Amino acid sequence: MLKYWKVIMKLKKFDSINVIPFIDVLLVLLTIVLLTSTFISKGLIPISLPQASSADNLKAKKEIIISIKSSGEIYFDDKKSDIVNIKTSIQKLENTRAIQINCDKKAQFEVFVSILDLLKDQQFSNISIVTKK
Repeated sequence: MLKYWKVIMKLKKFDSINVIPFIDVLLVLLTIVLLTSTFISKGLIPISLPQASSADNLKAKKEIIISIKSSGEIYFDDKKSDIVNIKTSIQKLENTRAIQINCDKKAQFEVFVSILDLLKDQQFSNISIVTKK
């Protein structure tokens, strides 16, 4: 038993911790956070807009944005929604409010028409359909 105890006593004690690998890991994590935050801060829903030769530049800044993705997902002001929720949200708004519709060119036309129908039922007149020029 004494021989075993002597072997343990000969082990080298660590008085300090090597922090260089810790700093390397933190720098990698910081880089990842900075890169992802730049993509999130834009807040854009990626859709492929159709082209129109007679498109005008949008002037209003404070408008409600309704986006329709090619998969049929609908976003109301950057929040995923559906037709029923959009209808209740639209009913709470003034019908003089500017509304912008971003519809993917591969989206189903039926979804687009149902959104326009909801807006027409609530008598919205300031509706913009976003296209590429």
